[in-house]
Amino acid sequence: MDRLENTVRPYAWGSTTAIPELLGEEPTGEPRAELWMGAHPGAPSRIDRGGGSTPLSEIIAADPEGELGADSVRGYGPRLPFLLKLLAAAAPLSLQVHPDSTQAAEGYAEEEARGVPLDSPERNYKDAGHKPELICALTPFEGLCGFRAPHEAAALFEGLGVNGLKPFADILRARPGTEALREVLTALLTAEKDEMAETVTEAAEAAARLASGPSGLSGPSAGSEGAGLQREYATCADIARHYPGDPGVLAAMLLNHVSLRPGEALFLAAGVPHAYLSGLGVEIMANSDNVLRCGLTPKHVDVPELLRIVRFEPTDPGILRPEADDTDGEEIYDTPVGEFRLSRFTLVSGAAPHMLHGPAAQILLCTGGEAALQGDDSAEITLAPGRSAYVPAGERVRISGDGTLFRATAAV
Repeated sequence: MDRLENTVRPYAWGSTTAIPELLGEEPTGEPRAELWMGAHPGAPSRIDRGGGSTPLSEIIAADPEGELGADSVRGYGPRLPFLLKLLAAAAPLSLQVHPDSTQAAEGYAEEEARGVPLDSPERNYKDAGHKPELICALTPFEGLCGFRAPHEAAALFEGLGVNGLKPFADILRARPGTEALREVLTALLTAEKDEMAETVTEAAEAAARLASGPSGLSGPSAGSEGAGLQREYATCADIARHYPGDPGVLAAMLLNHVSLRPGEALFLAAGVPHAYLSGLGVEIMANSDNVLRCGLTPKHVDVPELLRIVRFEPTDPGILRPEADDTDGEEIYDTPVGEFRLSRFTLVSGAAPHMLHGPAAQILLCTGGEAALQGDDSAEITLAPGRSAYVPAGERVRISGDGTLFRATAAV
């Protein structure tokens, strides 16, 4: 096993304090959005096996089966099939969806055939893989995930009292669910920019007024549903502050607003529109860069391709809670994908150690307290919060301590 040296990504939406506080470091004032753990070529972790600090991607490339295991290589190719992150959002991320495996392969082949450079800002598909994701909250975490029922979205639009939103509310009331959602999202993203910006601005101002306090709500809205409506309008106003005039502000109102408590998680399947709003969490995903954006971004939005990928159906976000394995204390976040498997251990001082062993490579991440790792060769690593270790396939590790440890591996 090897201690990982990891890279922080300073995206503008990142928190300036959450990751430094977890790591026990002084904030610099700069955003620290994501801490990457894995072998992604964009920012691979590094390990030192005696010959100096070396990218994990190079270690794996030199001996894929030895590092990843034969089953993982056979199923997912000669690279680590997942990327693990600490994600700290202080502002909304882009509203986006990910393709399934077939859509990704088709999109990648089509862009390759057209000769679109991989580094082109108009490139949608950087690879041929899908990108399912799981986010597990370490602090209270807010996000958007999947379409809400059309009549609920219509009520939010109507409550703002903005004339420019009335046609969208009428469609959401009159059309079948899938058809209504497709028509409204298409209209929002293809409308004349200046006209839509005015509507977004007017909607954001109304949302800010309605979110300001009980006096902003009247009639039925002032009753038991008032607090929920205030939260929805406060979210709309906050997103608009970060992305003024962006049609994604209104598109976001079509989605379910999800609040996660620490330990709860959200699985993001292919075609499901989503955006993270705020909070610190452990994120794991298939090792792909394929993203189709709906809004809340200055980056390229390919509306026709987006409409091919999005699943236009109302969904329940389905908050995940870990399921305990009574045999060894491992708590598993169950998902329908094989590229990654995330689980959690709550370590108690003085308790019997847990023995980890598996046919695929693992990354172990401490998020609280302290975790002691001991390998078969008696080598020991102690992990403090935010620190992580890499375990090649087939190696056994004994874990103990007093804290919280997340385990990431592939399902093989």
